[in-house]
Amino acid sequence: MANKRLLTGFAAMLSVAVLFAQRSPSPVKTEQDKNNQTLAIPKDPPLVAVGDVDRLVFHVSPLSGQGLLSQQTRDAIKAVLKLSGGAPIVHIRAFSAGNGDIRRIPQIVADVLGDKHGPLPSISVLQAGALTLNDAQIVLETVSLGKKPVNKDGVTFHPAEIVSATEPGTQQKALLQTAIDHLAAKMNGRPPLAVTCFVSGLDEAPELLRMVTARFPGAAANLVQPRRLAWQTEASCEGVSRGGGLVAPRIAFTGTQVAFGVGGKDAALAVQRLDRALSDAGAPRTPSTLLRLYLLSPGAGSVAMEQLSGSGPVAVYSVEGVGPVTAGFAIDAVSPLK
Repeated sequence: MANKRLLTGFAAMLSVAVLFAQRSPSPVKTEQDKNNQTLAIPKDPPLVAVGDVDRLVFHVSPLSGQGLLSQQTRDAIKAVLKLSGGAPIVHIRAFSAGNGDIRRIPQIVADVLGDKHGPLPSISVLQAGALTLNDAQIVLETVSLGKKPVNKDGVTFHPAEIVSATEPGTQQKALLQTAIDHLAAKMNGRPPLAVTCFVSGLDEAPELLRMVTARFPGAAANLVQPRRLAWQTEASCEGVSRGGGLVAPRIAFTGTQVAFGVGGKDAALAVQRLDRALSDAGAPRTPSTLLRLYLLSPGAGSVAMEQLSGSGPVAVYSVEGVGPVTAGFAIDAVSPLK
């Protein structure tokens, strides 16, 4: 009997509560509710981005030792936009030397640029050994589209050639000087637009960088140690000069395509993805203007090169990482449109 009375009372209370809820006015909308917004997820950068050859301009972001990878990446993008007068960026090659996850870099770029600066650029992301400033975690090499034609006679992309020590005790400075001389000879007096040099050690970083900037005045210059522990003492320099080579009206830049393993099948799939991306953009396949191969181990080089036989010039670099821990190598391309 007691249980019956308890259930009857509970039912009555529930009826009153439902009736009150039906008659009560809707809750007042708070300021916080009014400001709630659905944030759009940033778009992924494209596999390939295309630009007009006669408007290509090149920049290297200033280094900063302040903050973590995300802050430094954002600051670097903003600095490049300021240097270029807000010109749309077509391609970015990012070298990160910190402990941050480099797989975040494309999304940070997409978040900063968004829809305010036109289409997103293609992005090559690489883990390096060190940069020329302590605590600097990232440097960006960018290709933008200027407002006016500046390369009416086209541009030439010069792949790097490795100069390695043949005798113990060879100085890094001597190797870099040889690499600089090789690149200058290729440019043959044409105005340098961009130069990137790679060295196996940065013990004399300020002096090494001065060597590069002095020989190629006016160029966007960068100096990187690609691995913490080099396989050998070496140096190499790549660059872009005005005039001479590429006179196609438009050019395609791809982001890095990663081989998710070290076997022949992994390498073949990476090259196939690169070919498909180039073809979809209307560019030639891997027999292109320039292929850049980023190796994580010496053995991966021969596997990758088997898939690239018959291709155009291939520049080979050793790097610390390309993102996925299972990766064997990564590859990107610069190719004129058909």
